[in-house]
Order: sequence, then C-alpha cells, then structure tokens
Amino acid sequence: MKLLTAIPPVDTRATRAGESRYSSRIPHLASRITRHREQGFTMIEIAICLAIIGVALVGIIGVLPYGMNTQRDNREETVIGQDASLLVELIRNGARGADDLTNYVIAITNYQVAFATNAVAGAANTLGWDSISGTASKLTSGAKIIGLLSTPEFVDLNYQPTNNLFSGGYSNHIVAYVRSMSGLAAEKPPQDNQIMRDDTFTYRLFILNAPLAQDTNNNAQAYNRHLDASFHDLRLSYTWPVLPTRNVGGGGPRNFRTSVAGQVEHQFINSVDYYYYHPQTFSTAP
Repeated sequence: MKLLTAIPPVDTRATRAGESRYSSRIPHLASRITRHREQGFTMIEIAICLAIIGVALVGIIGVLPYGMNTQRDNREETVIGQDASLLVELIRNGARGADDLTNYVIAITNYQVAFATNAVAGAANTLGWDSISGTASKLTSGAKIIGLLSTPEFVDLNYQPTNNLFSGGYSNHIVAYVRSMSGLAAEKPPQDNQIMRDDTFTYRLFILNAPLAQDTNNNAQAYNRHLDASFHDLRLSYTWPVLPTRNVGGGGPRNFRTSVAGQVEHQFINSVDYYYYHPQTFSTAP
C-alpha cells in the first residue's frame, strides 16, 4: 500500500519578496566590477617606468665591456699559468717524447751574438726554426723543440755551455711563438680549420737558460766550475697576445723562474745545436 505525501503549496509572495530584495543589489555590484576592470597604468606612469629602465640599461651597457675585458684577462692569465707549468717541467726534465708540442709551437728564433776573446761583441746572426722551412730546421718532433728551448744563454766557441764569454763564444736569445695548449677544446688538434687556428690565443715566449754562477773575474775556481756545469737558472717570460700583424698586444710580461740541477747535454744533429737537461747527472769537475 503506497503512502501519498502532500506537497506544501509554494508561497509566491515570499519568493517575489526575496527576488526583489536581492535584485536591488545587482546594479550596484555590476557597477563596482565595471570600475575595477577599467583601472590600469596611466601614460605618465608608463613613461616614468621606461625612463627608469633606460637609465639602468645605460649603466649596465657601460659596465659590460669592463666585465668582458676582465673575464678575458683572467682567462688569458689562467692559460699562461697552465702552459708555463707544463713547459717548465718538460724543459727541466729534458723531455724527448713530447711530440704534441709540434701542434702548438709555431716558430723558434735565436738572436745569436758572437763574442771574441775578452768578451768583445762581434757579428749577430738570427737563426730560425719553424714547421715550414727546410728539413734541417723543421720542427717535426718534441725532442727538437725542447732541444732548442733549452739552449743556454752562453756557449763557448765549441757551442758547449759556459758561464762567461771571456774566452770567446756566443750569446743566445731564444724566443718562441706558441699557440695556447690550454683553453677551448674546439681550438685544439685535430682542428684543421685555418680560421680557427689563426684565432687561437697565441703568445710570445722568451726563454733564458742562464748559469747560476757567473765568473765575472775570469777565475777558474772549482766552486764556479761545479755550479756552471750542474746548476742553471731557467726563466720564462710571457707576453701576449700575438696579433695577426705579428706584433704583441699589451698582456704581460708574466715571468716564471726555477732552478734546474743537473748537467746540460749538447747534441749537433743536421747542422743544428740541441741541448737537454739531465736533472740526475751532476758535474765531477775537480
């Protein structure tokens, strides 16, 4: 048996009263929403903002070149330091197998001055070695490069290392032009793009292999003979960068110096004099 529930009648008067009560507020709310949507920046405010941004950009653009120059200088200083550490170790140990140097050393020159007896300067001769010239002076191996970079400052008439030129001999001034061995990997071999190779950071290196003891009085003292044959002062002076005009920019000089203990071996191969340090071999001169 189903139960039927009576539905109460709707009070139409109350419904109409509620509608009239809320409908009276709708125009007011609509006007508030419309006014909120119409709010924004005026042209004066926008102009002030653009002026502030413009002043800030001018300051940033003015400082930007200084920051880029500082970054470049720091990078070049880092490259010089890393390359110097490597070259110092190769020279002081008389390395023979560092053939990768042929990819970086462009040329080596020696401004050699001849001295007669009593240290009278004579004629000067410029010797050059690079990867383009004849077979005798071509930089085809790391042994040749290290042998040239290790050339002593003073050699006698037989091209043996000495500590003075009172009995005659030759004074050597070794300069090398080197592409950076550190730095961007894209610039390193087997990179054969000539434009990339020419744009690689390149520096000029002056190498001085000086005797630690110089006999200024031309006295054949045993102490000086020992120092002359067994101790040397190795100095590397860097200036950079080498420009396409072959001139050198304003970087440097930055100097590195170390003492090398051991004798220097002289080899004469294909009309070229090579020298190598032997850090574990010392003089036994009386």
